[in-house]
Amino acid sequence: MTNYTILVNGRSYDVTVQKKKTLADTPISTGKTVTPMAAVQPSLSAGGDGEKVTAPMPGKIIEIHVHEGERVKKGQALLIMEAMKMHNPILAANDGTISKLFVKVNESVQSGQPLLSIGT
Repeated sequence: MTNYTILVNGRSYDVTVQKKKTLADTPISTGKTVTPMAAVQPSLSAGGDGEKVTAPMPGKIIEIHVHEGERVKKGQALLIMEAMKMHNPILAANDGTISKLFVKVNESVQSGQPLLSIGT
């Protein structure tokens, strides 16, 4: 906490200010710059299609960087999702092969909706 004396309209006020935790250390974008998200943790899918990568939040798919049958490495950008005016890359949580794409460019998605699946 820090103590200050503030002068307002000729009157003196003593105030104590306590620093709050903020998002100052979190990368935030207000434009079209890319803010990397942590690798999405896939959930197991039924039917042997591999692991489904789901949308971490509601948004719109603006770029798809992979296609079915493509090998991907852990940490590789799979697609770009726009949410709250931010471009968020969705990263591969594991090495594998894209077994199925469930979305298309310009498609709106909801939180938890499957985007693609990665098999071994």
